[in-house]
Amino acid sequence: MIRPYSSYYKIYIVDEAEKMTVQAQNALLKTIEEPPEYAVILLLTNNIGGLLPTIQSRCVRLDLKVVDDGLVKKYLMEHLHVPDYQAEIDASFAQGSIGRAKEATSQEFAEMTQNALRILKYANTMEVYELSDAIKSLSEDKQNINDYLDIFQFWFRDVLMFKATQEIDNLVFKQEINFIREQAKQRSYENLENILDSIQKTKVRLKANVNFDLAFELLFLTIREK
Repeated sequence: MIRPYSSYYKIYIVDEAEKMTVQAQNALLKTIEEPPEYAVILLLTNNIGGLLPTIQSRCVRLDLKVVDDGLVKKYLMEHLHVPDYQAEIDASFAQGSIGRAKEATSQEFAEMTQNALRILKYANTMEVYELSDAIKSLSEDKQNINDYLDIFQFWFRDVLMFKATQEIDNLVFKQEINFIREQAKQRSYENLENILDSIQKTKVRLKANVNFDLAFELLFLTIREK
C-alpha cells in the first residue's frame, strides 16, 4: 500500500523463500498474482522445490550462475584492497557469491580461518585431550560451523590435489605448502577421499540435529586415520 518515494519501482526481497511455511506462501499468492504496478517482488531460494507449485506458476524464474573465482578475487583486490593471498582464500570460500566473499574479508573470518588451520595442521598428531579441546572450541562457535567445515574441505582438497599433481598453483592454502606436502606424503588417496566424504556427512548430520560432539568425534577419527 505504500508507494515508492523517489523512483517508479519499489523492490521487495524475500530471502531464503523456501523457509516460508505453507500458510505464509499461500498468504502471498494474491499479492504475487496481482502486484501493484510499481512493485517488483523477488523470492530468493537455492531450493526451488521448497516453493509451492502455485507460487512457482505465478513467478518468472531466473537461474543465476555463480561468479568465477578469478572475478571474485579481482573484485576483492581492486575494490576492497584485500591482499592477493587472502583474496584467493576468500574467493574460494565464497563459492561464486560476491556477498559471501565480502563477509569473508572480516577480521572474524580471518581469525576463524587461522583457528581452523591450527586444527587441520596438527589433527593427526593431537592427543585425545587436545582433540576434545578442539571440538569444544568449535562447539562454542556453532553459528560459524558450516564455514569451518568449508575450510576443512578446501584444506583436504588441496592435500589431495597436491598429492595427485605436485603443483601448487591451484591450491587455496598455498602459503601452507610445507604442511600440505607433508600430509600428502602421509595420507593415501583412499584416506583423503574418506575424509572429504566424512566432512560432507558431518554437514548432513548437523542439519539433522545429530549430537554435535559425536558428529565431530566421528569426523576427527576419520581425519586421524592414514
